[in-house]
Amino acid sequence: MAFLQKEKIFSLKWFKEYTFITIGALLIAVGFVYFMTPHKIVPGGVYGIAIVVHYLTEGLFPFWPKGFPIGLFGLLVNIPLTIAGIKILGPRFGVKTIIGFVLTSVFMDMITYFREVGDAPLVEDVLLSCVFGGVLLGVGLGLIFKSRATSGGSDIIAMIIAKYTSLQLGQLMIYVDSVIVLFGLVAFREWQIPLYSWLAIYITGRAIDFILEGSNYNKALLIISDKHEEIKNKILVDIERGGTYLKGTGMYSGEDKNIIYTVVSRREVAILEQYISQIDPNAFITVMDTREILGEGFQSIKMKTDS
Repeated sequence: MAFLQKEKIFSLKWFKEYTFITIGALLIAVGFVYFMTPHKIVPGGVYGIAIVVHYLTEGLFPFWPKGFPIGLFGLLVNIPLTIAGIKILGPRFGVKTIIGFVLTSVFMDMITYFREVGDAPLVEDVLLSCVFGGVLLGVGLGLIFKSRATSGGSDIIAMIIAKYTSLQLGQLMIYVDSVIVLFGLVAFREWQIPLYSWLAIYITGRAIDFILEGSNYNKALLIISDKHEEIKNKILVDIERGGTYLKGTGMYSGEDKNIIYTVVSRREVAILEQYISQIDPNAFITVMDTREILGEGFQSIKMKTDS
């Protein structure tokens, strides 16, 4: 089964995706070099292991007196992992994934090399480093994921384990990253390190969601009311939104109900609630947060997938 789609080389979409990968790799490198590595924060993944190895090998190599280069270690681990992933899971890891982790490794070691003090933190506050480093890592990974590539590393390990177990991929990724964090605890023997590391992982995840899904201020509403015709006209004419009728039956009364499903902005929720309270105080309204809305009146599905 083929997982990769052929892409037109040097098209606008091609340039956009590889630009995202390059920028994403650079942001990840900056996040590690300036915020994570100096404080020994281990935010999971291959580069989390690389940070531990970097500090444990300090002084062991005459040509690397400060320890094994983090980018180089990540590259040496990612290459065999990707090969194993292709053999076990099939051709779902394309050229973009390889370019992504190669650029990340190169940027990481280049920035470290050209700094006056390679392991010096940009800010001394560890919490600030977790926050800003996590955001940079999340935005960088989000741009790479947006380009339909993966970050490689621990993701591949989780995918391989998932293939031979009944565990969900999302759970496995958390388990793998947590084991790497605990590896940092054993190596450095400082309890605050795993706590800061888990905080950084959480912030990274939230930043990835923001890049992939955007900031959404829309709300989904389910409205049950005997005045559904008036409410429908309010939505269609005044608010100029669409909606869908769902058929339902009251559990207690057994009566047929027309349920309105619609998506509106937060401001329009207040307008609609005020109107419904005037015409039908007994109406039942469920207001739900939405992560992402695609379709007519909102973001185009085609624009989303082509961007």
